[in-house]
Amino acid sequence: MRLYTFVCHPHNYGNLVMQSYVLAMPFTFLDDWLSCLLSAAFFGALGSSFIYGYNLSVVNAPALFIKAFYNTTWIERYGEPLAAETATLLWSVTVSIFAIGGLLGALAVSIILKVLGRKGTLLLNNIFAVIAALLLTLGERAKSFEMLIIGRLIIGVNSGIALSALPMYLGEITPRHIRGSIGQFNSILICLGVFMGQVLGLPELLGQESRWSYLFSFLALPAILQLCVLPFLPESPRYLLIERRDEAGAERAFQRFLGKKDVSQELEEVHAEARAQENLHTASVLQLLRSPGVRWQLITIIITMACYQLCGLNAIWYYTNGILREAGFAENIIPYITLSTGAIETLAAIISGLVIERIGRRPLLIFGFSAMAVFFSLLTVFLNFQERLSWMPYFSYISILAVIASFCSGPGGIPFVLTGELFEQSFRPAAFMIAGTVNWLSNFAVGLLFPFIQETLQSFAFLVFVVVCVLGAIYLFVVLPETKNKTFMDISKSFAKINKIPAPSPSNEMELVLSSKPDMNGRVQDIAKMESSF
Repeated sequence: MRLYTFVCHPHNYGNLVMQSYVLAMPFTFLDDWLSCLLSAAFFGALGSSFIYGYNLSVVNAPALFIKAFYNTTWIERYGEPLAAETATLLWSVTVSIFAIGGLLGALAVSIILKVLGRKGTLLLNNIFAVIAALLLTLGERAKSFEMLIIGRLIIGVNSGIALSALPMYLGEITPRHIRGSIGQFNSILICLGVFMGQVLGLPELLGQESRWSYLFSFLALPAILQLCVLPFLPESPRYLLIERRDEAGAERAFQRFLGKKDVSQELEEVHAEARAQENLHTASVLQLLRSPGVRWQLITIIITMACYQLCGLNAIWYYTNGILREAGFAENIIPYITLSTGAIETLAAIISGLVIERIGRRPLLIFGFSAMAVFFSLLTVFLNFQERLSWMPYFSYISILAVIASFCSGPGGIPFVLTGELFEQSFRPAAFMIAGTVNWLSNFAVGLLFPFIQETLQSFAFLVFVVVCVLGAIYLFVVLPETKNKTFMDISKSFAKINKIPAPSPSNEMELVLSSKPDMNGRVQDIAKMESSF
């Protein structure tokens, strides 16, 4: 078998390929098309999902050092130490402003995608990562905690763009029979990013007072690696054909990603998709909010996305060290305990991806939220008895691991899948915008409010998340139908009764989704065939 590199056609790139061969080693013994596809998935996720996951955990280990830096800077400026309330507020803003940046990125990504395409958007996004890495690294030397806060905002913008652009790119370049497997690169690289943030935060590495700023320098590395690789990979063929009208470019992209010369069938499918979209009227956010036919689909997505963030897992990631410290663990072993949480999350994410098509979305979501409620309740009990029994902190630790595993079993990835499944094509862009807004605002709320909740309720703080998880599980049990292996028409029928509208017939479905006329060659039949296969 010939050796191939991630650029798909090494003879075109000379010395650059030789220099990049080490990066491509995991894929060099694969067929050309699969090597190209896996390289796009891995390096695309490395510069996108990995950075998002890394930023969920990277502030955990150096939290005490950052707070001390804030206090020292405040004394040098104003001649007095930080008040306790001000210190808590500054730290909460530092943690939670990441979500505000994510919201800004999610709101801006549709415009950037339209102008630059999927691959171009991912490449541009690396600029935000590099700028954020510089601000976060140099903030201590410049004696400016404002630089850290602005850096967290900018890296949030990077994550908001990445979490929309990457899944779209991977979904459009992947053959149908392995689309789910390739899509898992997104969630798995998020987990690996969390884990890497924990590893580098160990005291033996960068988790020291003299080195903590270099934790943020690492943000630039995956961005630079993506910049070295992604320019040599094809753009999304669907984007090239539908939006750029570049049929020759789309054909070449399909050939590289599919590994065959004759891609006429794939081109015709995209042509049919383009013809179907020419006469579709994409609904605005306001039209989606006013439409009675999708009212409960929208409510379901809003509640599921809110529970996804408000169920408490971000509180675990942002404040794991403080939680374990309060649980009574010795300071010198806390970083290693935290490391195990990232490993459990990665393992659970992989397992969930393997079983989702067998078990279904609804059971995994209900089980995940219900199990989280149980283990958060147990964690509360164990925290209240830790001073009476010396071995009780270990049960607190086990409860934290169980909460993480429960989250990753279903709630960790399925809400994004549901957003695409519960809405027809014309409503989907507006639905994703609303879902993204709810997602990032809820993320911000947890990061900002949890320190104050913890100070007020102490060991009972996690009961707030118990309430959220229970209510979420009950709602999903009562309202959400199973969407596995169902067409859009089947899903619409499932919601028709609760929306108090007539169940759509096949002819209505075609009118809603297609709204197109036959062309001179009668190719509208191809559109119907394509839509009926979903």
